[in-house]
Amino acid sequence: MSPLAPILDVDEYIEQAYFFHAFRMRQQDGQPAQDILSRIHQELLAITRLQMAVQYMATELRHTGMLSTAVARMPHYFTPFQAFVLGKAEEEGKVFGMATALEILEHEATYRSQKPTPQGLFVYQFEVLCRNRLGYDDGLNAMMRDSFYSADWRDYLEMVRVNIGEIEFADLVFIRSEVYATEHRARESTLELPPVLFGEKEGKIARVNRGRDPLFLFAALQRHLNYPKVPFIRKTENPLQQLPTILAKLRELEQRLKHLENEARDIGRFTTTSQIETLKPIELDDQ
Repeated sequence: MSPLAPILDVDEYIEQAYFFHAFRMRQQDGQPAQDILSRIHQELLAITRLQMAVQYMATELRHTGMLSTAVARMPHYFTPFQAFVLGKAEEEGKVFGMATALEILEHEATYRSQKPTPQGLFVYQFEVLCRNRLGYDDGLNAMMRDSFYSADWRDYLEMVRVNIGEIEFADLVFIRSEVYATEHRARESTLELPPVLFGEKEGKIARVNRGRDPLFLFAALQRHLNYPKVPFIRKTENPLQQLPTILAKLRELEQRLKHLENEARDIGRFTTTSQIETLKPIELDDQ
């Protein structure tokens, strides 16, 4: 296996969060990526290594047109998961875009700059894969090459990768929680348990979410344990796309209205004729 990505100083993650945010905002304003990279390094804190990393990214972008390759070639600074997310955004024909990828990396860097836990980072990164449909195999392999995760955690990530299609995510969390371990010890079972990775709170939340959509579990962990929220692709409806449907409905209403008008006209004509035929015999009898 390739060397693990190192854990950086807090200052590095603070600057990374700023970089990903500023890069995303300026791209949305229509600025070319090359122009952004050629200037933004001047704004970054000089005591961090991000300045040099961004300059290398600018050079790589000129030669290959890709950001992910530059990030992947700096494993001593960026993580494989960061390169993986950017690579997915640069794939042709994908709905997953660069704006979402940069926002994901911004939120992750912000979380790492605070008081991150392996549990919180794992759930965040796994939800990124789940919500944005980026692929579990490659995504979990990228997560395993991060020194933030201990050897026990890397073994667990491999177990999740192998079993994610067969076992529910809530069960994968529950069986490695303190709640499960406590219940197991109470039964005085002789079976040796693997290392506990999740606390009592995570275990209880996972247990009540078994058999439910995993998004409910992610949301509950965010509410109760302040896990970071994951940006994801939001479907936006274009009003112009609804125009053909609206016009078809209008034509249908016009046809129905004409049909009702014709029926009303026929009923009126029939009623008038019937009244005349009914009155004629009465007038003759009176004469």
